[in-house]
Amino acid sequence: MGNRIFRISQVCEKVGLARSTIYTYISKGKFPAPISLGGRAVGWLENDIEMWIDGRVLESKQN
Repeated sequence: MGNRIFRISQVCEKVGLARSTIYTYISKGKFPAPISLGGRAVGWLENDIEMWIDGRVLESKQN
């Protein structure tokens, strides 16, 4: 875990959100921004996605 890079389809599957929702959350600072893979390709570090999921779980348990 940690150093793998997920493409948008993998991120959508992992977090259960639509592509458009992920990009909306990114623009609002509520989701990790992707890293550049060169050209127009971007990806997300697995660790960043796991931390985001952990944060949502923690937040839901506190409410």
